[in-house]
Amino acid sequence: MPPNPTGPTNKQTRVLIRFLKKAANVNSAKIWRAIAAKLEKPRRQRVVVNVGKLERLVEDGDVVVVPGKLLGGGVISRKVTVAAFRASPKAIKKVRDAGGEVITIPELIRRFPKGKGVKVIT
Repeated sequence: MPPNPTGPTNKQTRVLIRFLKKAANVNSAKIWRAIAAKLEKPRRQRVVVNVGKLERLVEDGDVVVVPGKLLGGGVISRKVTVAAFRASPKAIKKVRDAGGEVITIPELIRRFPKGKGVKVIT
């Protein structure tokens, strides 16, 4: 009988983690390795962020990454670019209605390979 798996068992999550680690090595950007480490945690320990928290922590034009799930609790009025591991439809609608943008983490890496100017919200 094989040993219990360690880390995420979802194939898409494992592929994303490998992509983040490779981006960290290629671009010498520690931010991507830190996000990979957060995604390797068990699902019950992953970050959950409401858009109301984004309203309190970011300014207009900021680029943020959420290494967990973005939920639609609260109100946001700032134009921000958000990359999240997962996002609820309500959260996506609220960010877009405020003039912001919701993208995937790989798309964020393509736009900001060095991670300069990207804020991690936990």
